Amino acid sequence: MFPCIEINLLKLKHNTKVICDMCKKADINVWGVTKCICAMPEAAQAMIDGGAICIGDSRVENLKKLKNINCKKALLRIPMDCEADDVIRYSDLSLNSELSTLKSLGEAAKKAGKKHDVVIMIDLGDLREGILPKDADGFVKEALKIEGIKIAGFGVNLTCYGGVIPDENNLKELVDISLKLNEKYDLGIKIISGGNSSSLYLLADGKMPHEINNLRLGESILLGRETSFQTRIYNTYDDVFILKAKIVELKEKPSIPIGNIGKDAFGNTPSFKDKGIRKRAIIAAGRQDIEPLNIHSTDDENIRIIGASSDHTIVDVTDSKKNYKVGDILSFKMDYGCLLKAFTSDYVKKIIIDK
Repeated sequence: MFPCIEINLLKLKHNTKVICDMCKKADINVWGVTKCICAMPEAAQAMIDGGAICIGDSRVENLKKLKNINCKKALLRIPMDCEADDVIRYSDLSLNSELSTLKSLGEAAKKAGKKHDVVIMIDLGDLREGILPKDADGFVKEALKIEGIKIAGFGVNLTCYGGVIPDENNLKELVDISLKLNEKYDLGIKIISGGNSSSLYLLADGKMPHEINNLRLGESILLGRETSFQTRIYNTYDDVFILKAKIVELKEKPSIPIGNIGKDAFGNTPSFKDKGIRKRAIIAAGRQDIEPLNIHSTDDENIRIIGASSDHTIVDVTDSKKNYKVGDILSFKMDYGCLLKAFTSDYVKKIIIDK
């Protein structure tokens, strides 16, 4: 069935091992992040087999899928109070920034007869989740009063919202805050989490503060690149996941629509450049399934994505040296956003081609 994603688990395990080995040299352990691939259990196991010590995901629903994977699990998105019972049931630790949520987790943990580990997130400028540095001391002081939880460490998230790049300065600030609070309150922390795949370039440059001992890595493992500068990671694969879609129409048509131009199906007013008559293939996958402008042919550099509607993506094949026909399958690599969307879509089949 098409469209589909072919998943090579051997390549995924290889990528994980390469990156975990690189991190291990700096005494950094890796949490493999599965949110982009909706916590596919086989892929999670490949990450564990490759050296990740924990699987992290943003949704409790995904962590439920991993209950039979023998590893620690972490909830990466700040929990909602209404899911506290499930957070305790399906995760070993969670990232947090609200005292009221910690209280809910503490109550749920006590009810379950458990002690739940939490990583306190510090906002160092990206302005997504986290406590501002000036509030960290007071937050920890109050958190320590909550039964049922244990502060296991501190972390930061950068790049994802504000685009702030991790560097020696902001990660050193995380370290300073963590060590100061650890000493003041005798926390016995085990985790100082220096962010996600955008922090990896610091390892390559030898600039990672040595106190950082944890990274939460998704895109670097899945696509073989760090995310601050989109640099390929040496000896990793960028084709672990391949999107395949069938051509359902192949015709020569004008490059400019005929008639008065209004809004498209998504409320945008499109613009077009007149390139004359072009040979256009339509593939059976659209914006409900993928991010069409963020796919790249694996084997034909002469085709170009023109645009898409909900269910169709239009591909210009005029300059291709291949003689395409209806029913042919086109193969594409995907960027992170497209991979996320394709995995979330029920209409895109997921096929494991190597175990």
